[in-house]
Amino acid sequence: EDSRYNFTANLFKALSDKGIHSFFDDDKLESGEEITATLVKAIEESRIAIVVLSPNYASSSFCLDELATILHCKTKGLLVI
Repeated sequence: EDSRYNFTANLFKALSDKGIHSFFDDDKLESGEEITATLVKAIEESRIAIVVLSPNYASSSFCLDELATILHCKTKGLLVI
């Protein structure tokens, strides 16, 4: 939430402007929700994941679940930045 509408949105737009297909989960999530199947699939099908850490990142169980999925996929060849 603390980077979604500024840095992360700008990064997504910059990548898109350069022709780099990116996934941005723009659904509003309620606190405590589990990682969505759509997001898991997007991570699994990606070649690169860019993790944007923010001041409140670690306080979100959703973000930590997303990071765990990314790191699991890293063991299968996903490049993590």
